[in-house]
Amino acid sequence: MKKKQAPVQEIKRPVDQYFDELNENFQDPTNRVIQIVFLPLFFFGLMGIIWMIPFPQFDFLVKLGWHTFLNWGSFFIAILIYCYLKLSPTLSYAVLMCIGIMSYFIVQLEYVAREGGPSVLLVSGLIMLVSLAILWFGKSKEKNTISIGQFWKFLTIGPIWLWHFAFKRIKLKY
Repeated sequence: MKKKQAPVQEIKRPVDQYFDELNENFQDPTNRVIQIVFLPLFFFGLMGIIWMIPFPQFDFLVKLGWHTFLNWGSFFIAILIYCYLKLSPTLSYAVLMCIGIMSYFIVQLEYVAREGGPSVLLVSGLIMLVSLAILWFGKSKEKNTISIGQFWKFLTIGPIWLWHFAFKRIKLKY
């Protein structure tokens, strides 16, 4: 007579645990649309602000011609992608592609500012603040009250969380 084995519980990856928590706390369909539109805009605004923080001009960087490519945004991107890479390599590549597109537009904003247009800090700051306010408003549409900590987790994990929906839809493993 065989012994019945206890059902093996599936161990979830940390990224799946984060996604489950976010899915549980962010279920309102209107809020989902708000997130899809304004979370990338918030991230773009934040990245633009970090990009524009003055970076020290080291002589060796100038001699190598790297001074134009290295800024605080480069470090922000590197740290962010490293964190996402540890959670889900495939999703981190999708976010990196989006960051590349956002970087292109930030550089275009720099060109506009040089020609006398509004500063990148002003445009990025407005985009970030408006997006944050709308995301905060969207959070109020949820049935469950969401703490500041959960909202912060949403802002940090949100970009790969949004991509995971796209990957699920096209049945790609992440």
